Amino acid sequence: MAPISTSREEFDEIPTVVGIFSAFGLVFTVSLFAWICCQRKSSKPSKTPPYKFVHVLKGVDIYPESLDSKKKFGADEKNEVKNKSAVPKNSLHLDLEKRDLNGNFPKTNFKAGSSSDLESVTPKLSSEGGKEVVSPDSLKSSTSLTSDEKQEKLGTLFFSLEYNFEKKAFVVNIKEACGLPAMDDQSMTSDPYIKMMILPEKKHKVKTRVLRKTLDPAFDETFTFYGIPYTQIQELALHFTVLSFDRFSRDDVIGEVLIPLAGIELTNGEMLMNREITKRNVRKSSGRGELLISLCYQSTTNTLTVVVLKARHLPKSDVSGLSDPYVKVNLYHAKKRISKKKTHVKKCTPNAVFNELFVFDIPCEGLEEISVEFLVLDSERGSRNEVIGRLVLGAAAEGAGGEHWKEICDYPRRQIAKWHALCDG
Repeated sequence: MAPISTSREEFDEIPTVVGIFSAFGLVFTVSLFAWICCQRKSSKPSKTPPYKFVHVLKGVDIYPESLDSKKKFGADEKNEVKNKSAVPKNSLHLDLEKRDLNGNFPKTNFKAGSSSDLESVTPKLSSEGGKEVVSPDSLKSSTSLTSDEKQEKLGTLFFSLEYNFEKKAFVVNIKEACGLPAMDDQSMTSDPYIKMMILPEKKHKVKTRVLRKTLDPAFDETFTFYGIPYTQIQELALHFTVLSFDRFSRDDVIGEVLIPLAGIELTNGEMLMNREITKRNVRKSSGRGELLISLCYQSTTNTLTVVVLKARHLPKSDVSGLSDPYVKVNLYHAKKRISKKKTHVKKCTPNAVFNELFVFDIPCEGLEEISVEFLVLDSERGSRNEVIGRLVLGAAAEGAGGEHWKEICDYPRRQIAKWHALCDG
């Protein structure tokens, strides 16, 4: 009986040993898995997608740099510009702590006044290694004003340019605008914001936030464009459009600034610049272009067939010289819009071919109280589309529009096509 009791004790000890080894194995497996995950995470390379912009508000970069490493705008300038004889007292420097609730600086900091004030605001290159700043004398062709434009001051735009060679990124910081005109006649103020576009490629469009009720907005917003080689910078140009937001109608255009980047060196770090805001380039073509329209009135079904065929000689919508036109067709009955249609967008062409047909049901007998409005617009991503030209056909229309309408009334079931000159929208 003694040998039997000994074997039972051995069998009782086996589960205990197995449990201990299983616990140690589980701990080792979990530790090994955690170590492998940490190694994989640390070995992942940081990738920056090409042509993606980084929006920075109030001098704090939100991606991809860490927030701890960022400083307020003006800190670098304080450290670098220590010699008072090298930099004038009125050099461009913004103290973020002096802003009001709208994020604006006091009006006494900058004055959109005489050229002498601008020269003091924008110092030239310091002989002791300071940052290079373009003086107002450079690029005179883009900032020269005619005698008529000088009478109407549109303000000054302050911004900076920089190129990050490590990340191959082009950085534009829109700092502030001073001395803007009042676009609201009642409150005698504006709600400004700025749209920026890189030319000649029209796809890189960004815009700042809207600052309410101010003529001296301080934006301090940075846009970073990745994937642009430094050798390509010289072939580009920056186009700034200063606008005033309007809640109930189309935003008012205050003016524009065009900066060709040819000849501007960004190898010495951030470059501070300022430019006078000029009146928006008025279309200098003979008109707004022409639109080929075909109409047919079916008296039996009481329908109106409208075919938008072509557009030609459309003017430049902006300094890039490229428009993305499309046509909106609005049907009116007794001055009330009852139906609307629109064509597809045609990319980058002043001579668009649409060939799109629309059929409208007429709610009354005859066409005496019916009119058709054609709006040719330039498609803008992320903002309101600009009206290139307008055309109205109806019984009350004058000139060629009235004649065309009379013909389709006199000759029903006949498709009649004519070219029409567009007028201001």
